[in-house]
Amino acid sequence: MRYLVNGREMKAMDMRSIHDFGIPSLVLMERAALEVANEAERQIGHEKICIPSRKGVIWSVCGFGNNGADGVAAARILHLRGFAAVIILPSEDGHMSDEMESQLLIAEKLGIPIYRLDDLIPGVCDVVIDAVFGIGLTRPVEGTYAELLKLINTQREDFGAKVVSVDIPSGISSDNGEILGCAVRADATVTFGEMKLGHVLFPGREYSGTVTVADIGLVPVDKETAETYILAHTKEDLLNIPKRKAYSHKGSYGKILVAAGAKNMAGAAYFAAKAAYRTGAGLVKVLTVEENRTMIQEKLPEAILTTYSSEWASHEPGEFKDYIRNQTDWADVIILGPGIGTEEYSRVMVEAVLEYAYVPIILDADAINLAARYPYLKNFFTENIILTPHLSECSRLTGKTVDEIREALIDTAREVSEQYGVTCVLKDAATVIARKDGNVFVNTSGSSAMAKGGSGDVLCGVIAGLSGLGLDECEAASLGVYIHGVAGETAARKYGVHSVLAGELADCIGEVINETV
Repeated sequence: MRYLVNGREMKAMDMRSIHDFGIPSLVLMERAALEVANEAERQIGHEKICIPSRKGVIWSVCGFGNNGADGVAAARILHLRGFAAVIILPSEDGHMSDEMESQLLIAEKLGIPIYRLDDLIPGVCDVVIDAVFGIGLTRPVEGTYAELLKLINTQREDFGAKVVSVDIPSGISSDNGEILGCAVRADATVTFGEMKLGHVLFPGREYSGTVTVADIGLVPVDKETAETYILAHTKEDLLNIPKRKAYSHKGSYGKILVAAGAKNMAGAAYFAAKAAYRTGAGLVKVLTVEENRTMIQEKLPEAILTTYSSEWASHEPGEFKDYIRNQTDWADVIILGPGIGTEEYSRVMVEAVLEYAYVPIILDADAINLAARYPYLKNFFTENIILTPHLSECSRLTGKTVDEIREALIDTAREVSEQYGVTCVLKDAATVIARKDGNVFVNTSGSSAMAKGGSGDVLCGVIAGLSGLGLDECEAASLGVYIHGVAGETAARKYGVHSVLAGELADCIGEVINETV
């Protein structure tokens, strides 16, 4: 598990290291510059060269603050390694930090070329170090600074230069990933201490490229205040998945009820059930309409199957509700909603499950849409519920527009969680999980290959499977999202980002989980 901090929190971490513990800022800067220089050299793709050549031209584009000082120091390190390093500054003068003045003085003594943007002779380079702005940027980029960012992007887009950003791509908000006027697109970002929210929330996540969190000797996050920070899972957290015991049976690993799939929507039930089994569930029962029988039995014979007629459910709602109650009594975990439609009998089913079941319930898709259409259903929301809406479903549930939600993913997920006392998994390219225990996670795994029908059904199965193994609802929800994303990355490597199907995504779950066995 790692912390995700905003600009203010990261600055507090810096100040704590420097002022409370006495670590000199220039020492931290030298270590940061070394990490940036190493990444720039990796981007060139060959070992140190003794004679500067066309294959070793590096531009360090710097602002006047400490981020720029990091860039100047990195240029100096690369110059001493034999690379043709050049420092480029804004055309206009600005307030220069003490550290920046010190670093420029050293660079001048070493004879490193230093240009203002207006004086730069047009040319090309192999690597650009983006050290214009750091994590403190809060207003739109304009004027000569916008020209600097344009210079960096032009080198990348038109001439194929690699871009290494210092701490965060210039122009990206460290707090929310927003583009502040214009921004650098990096191939790699070297950040320090902790990953920033701007690295994981879009569009900052896309602009950051590959992010490396470098250890430069900062004192770690104060554990007493850590609960105020956003969290993210890492692969080490997979070790929290309960192991299978030698003396056990199918009932030892959870009985999952998958209430999913209307007519012509059998896939929703299949993908959720398959994913639950792949995650480790002992028994999975699919509760679906009779029309889906053949497909479920042929595709997933391991599943228990119980079906109903939609006509009977519609004409005899009382009997249907009793039938649903009997099914919920069997289950340790319930998936409710994928592909069930929004007919009247579906409303009765959702009401019955919410009223009678006290086990963890993953409430997804049409079950959420029904709760939005019939607000009284939300009165049944209790702490055993895990809501998994995508942005449109969340819009229906909350009354906010999709754009409003997208601009405030973390706040929206928190509000839903706190209002209903549930765990909210707000699905987006960077999914936010606001847990009922008060912790908020932003997922850092995943691939665009997962933008396919059925992916959300697979996620329900993963969360249910983890809960069946014994994880509490909070951990099952946040870790389940992470595992789902890593499985997506695995599937993308195997099948290609355009070609992954939901069933293949489910099949990759085992590869992810079994890495820890």
